[in-house]
Amino acid sequence: MTEKDRNKLAKAGFATPRGGAKGAYQNHVVRSNRVIVPFEKLGVVPLDEFRDGYVVRLFPDQYFQSRGLPKREFVAEDAPVKVGENAFILYGSHAALADFPPIPGWRVRRLLQDGVEVAKRRGVVTDDGHYVLRIPKLGRNPKRVEGPPQGIFAPEYAHEEANFLSKCVLAWLIIHSVHSPYTTHQASHLREILRSEGLLSDRQWESRGVMRHALTACPLCTRFIRYGELHDMLALDEEDALENAGLQVEGATRSTIVNLFHLEPLRYDRLDHVASSVAWGHATCNTKLGQRKCYSIEELIEQGAKVGLILEDTVETFGWLSPGWEMLRSARGAVWIRICPDRGEGVDEGPLGPPAQEEHTLFDQLDGTQIG
Repeated sequence: MTEKDRNKLAKAGFATPRGGAKGAYQNHVVRSNRVIVPFEKLGVVPLDEFRDGYVVRLFPDQYFQSRGLPKREFVAEDAPVKVGENAFILYGSHAALADFPPIPGWRVRRLLQDGVEVAKRRGVVTDDGHYVLRIPKLGRNPKRVEGPPQGIFAPEYAHEEANFLSKCVLAWLIIHSVHSPYTTHQASHLREILRSEGLLSDRQWESRGVMRHALTACPLCTRFIRYGELHDMLALDEEDALENAGLQVEGATRSTIVNLFHLEPLRYDRLDHVASSVAWGHATCNTKLGQRKCYSIEELIEQGAKVGLILEDTVETFGWLSPGWEMLRSARGAVWIRICPDRGEGVDEGPLGPPAQEEHTLFDQLDGTQIG
């Protein structure tokens, strides 16, 4: 493959958390790296699946009971989380640093290689120290950034083999993009890798919405992916509902029209950067989908409910609704996504007056009963 395509695949194998610097995350490093596990997520993350290790992040108010006094759970002899060993404190504000200053004897985290302090996490290094500072400037208080990045964003983790297979799938999809300069005959080695892992079936990818008519497609909007879109700069002036968005200036943005797309949202409780869940999709479709599962039309027909409009003397079917009512698709490719939950769903607004009599237009064609 050309250098630009190899770079595209390499980038897909990187962990790139947005705003990661303020959380002491590493950026643009391979996914098979040590992860940061927020203390509040310890009960849900699959710790055993982090083959490259992990470190626990604590905020000062999570660790300290009061100024200079740690909570009892962290100082017990058998404490599972110990600052300076498998955990660190992240100071993110001047107020936190003033309210809960580091304990005397603590030091800023650093990296040691053969006993010598180094600047970057490369090769075999040892972490030493107790806390890092990622404090923005506030008034006359200066910005303070001390201590190296501590690991990658946990949901973006993938062990080396999973990351490699994901890039193999993405390379195969580049070959199948519209106007691709490659042919499948040039990628016999890639074909054999995918076949051995059960990842070669076009039918499998079409059922997930990753391909259509043996060509690579965006899983959300189902439009074909053109090879040039993998490298062309994103423009929003012709994007539906985004016509008034600011112009993208060439050279001032790194966003391309098509980027890595996950069929399953990346979450803390499971690892979803896997070969069966990656695709190429439009950057704008990625944004619109957000943290939702991308159901294909086949999946909705199989798992969801047929829906339609209740007209005066008939019911006009127009699509299928996902479990949880987050996505609606028409047979011809149109997509609707729920952008907010019903009032009162997870939020107690309290009594605001008599409930309105709502008109329901969703209809379950499978058994003829109204959804509501």
